[in-house]
Amino acid sequence: MGWDDAPSHVCRGGDKRALAFCCPPIKPCPILYALEDAGLTPQEYIAIKEEFAKKTRLGEGEGTCFGSLVWCCKPSKPCPFRDLVMKKINMTVDEYMELKKELAKRLVGKAEIIDKKDIKALAEAFNVTMEDAREALIQAKNDLRTAMKILRMKTLEQG
Repeated sequence: MGWDDAPSHVCRGGDKRALAFCCPPIKPCPILYALEDAGLTPQEYIAIKEEFAKKTRLGEGEGTCFGSLVWCCKPSKPCPFRDLVMKKINMTVDEYMELKKELAKRLVGKAEIIDKKDIKALAEAFNVTMEDAREALIQAKNDLRTAMKILRMKTLEQG
């Protein structure tokens, strides 16, 4: 797959890199928190995605919900509209995911900053040291959900 450590969708607890899989912020949903976390306004988010669409094949997508693959979700979420467009333009899942990964970098930057609030929340939730929580986040490439799984497994192994 073109993006092995792709995060879960934002609406399923994924980190801010998952903004690459979100639609436009037209209703109240978790995207608003992810945008805040990424330091983007809804207008900036839309502008970045629209510019990326103009320069890549993610701009194709007549027949999708928002008229462009740039707004489509991960291939792990079934969508006949996205899949039909990808088939029509001969786009592989690998190419799609590589483009989404590049889009995520444009949206949130290449350097993922580990949020101290996340470290503290993990440490308290799993009764581990701040350093153990930080290491789990680093190992999970800053994906909170994955870090929770790592700490859960560690707890089970020790328990």
